Amino acid sequence: MSDKVKVLVVGLGNMGASHASAYHRSEGFEIVGIMSRSIKSSTKIPAELAGYPLYEDFDQALKETKPDAVSINSWPNSHAEYALKAIAANCHVFMEKPLATNIEDAEKVVAAARARNRKLVLGYILRVHPSWIKFIEVGKTLGKPLVMRLNLNQQSSGSAWHWHKNLIDSLIPIVDCGVHYVDVMCQLTGAKPVRVHGIGAKLWAEADKQNYGHLHVTFDDGSVGWYEAGWGPMMSETAYFVKDVVGPKGAVSIVAGQQASAATDAEVSNSADIDRHTKTDALKIHYAAVDGDKNFSRPNEIVSMEDEPGHQELCDREQAFFLRAIRENLDLTEQMDAAVNSLRIVLAAEQSIALGRTVDL
Repeated sequence: MSDKVKVLVVGLGNMGASHASAYHRSEGFEIVGIMSRSIKSSTKIPAELAGYPLYEDFDQALKETKPDAVSINSWPNSHAEYALKAIAANCHVFMEKPLATNIEDAEKVVAAARARNRKLVLGYILRVHPSWIKFIEVGKTLGKPLVMRLNLNQQSSGSAWHWHKNLIDSLIPIVDCGVHYVDVMCQLTGAKPVRVHGIGAKLWAEADKQNYGHLHVTFDDGSVGWYEAGWGPMMSETAYFVKDVVGPKGAVSIVAGQQASAATDAEVSNSADIDRHTKTDALKIHYAAVDGDKNFSRPNEIVSMEDEPGHQELCDREQAFFLRAIRENLDLTEQMDAAVNSLRIVLAAEQSIALGRTVDL
């Protein structure tokens, strides 16, 4: 391997373009090609990425570019196929979530990476986000059991209309985005998920699958959590961003900028804005302890996060970790197992919806 890690970028949508930008600006990576099935006919190439070799066939791109690493940012139903081919070609893999669309394929990808000693890094962006790291750190001090309330609903209009509809062709929202948030639940509890219940509804005629879902998880330490996700032009932006953990000793909440504004016809939804998905203006910490008169003995604490990294910087951090994993031969066992575990939970929720009953894990 040369000093720079040669990387083939697959997919140039929202996340693919951000990761490609990170590689382009990194001194540790060299982009040797960009692949998308329609890249030569319909994909708009960002100016900073102009000039790189373009491919519409993955096998051809892999053969001709001979990369050290492959960055997979395509639709979820192609993730496992591309990853297995990349690993077979002795490449390290960065993959946007989810790992696969079923557990069998997810386990195959992880097994292949282990067998060939290839690094497999999943795009769990909240794991490199300082505000979310702090959120989890505080949540772990609240005692047990924990109650975890998380959601991310998004209105679909303009480019987000097409983006969300195409995503739903692969996975329902509580599966696609849910892996992030059940991963957070698992980090918070350090416990084993034992039971999942899901509900869903199809509100969007143009979408192939249910565009709204709600999942409930019970852990073996008594902790419980729910996650809600809905995409579509009809979704409400009231309480679309809830990030809340409650324990016997108090609570911690992510407080994002959602100040009410006078609606005008010129205003557009911002719940689908990719920067809003990780935005954290502050953490609000509530302490449950009371004094002799049963008044709270400690005031709420506000931890400002106004200088937090934006979406692109978070993608830069993910790729810096990927580079470090390759160069320093980091043990990624925990991250890979966690990716399979979170996928297992959200797929169990999808199964629960189909069966109309709770699913034991």
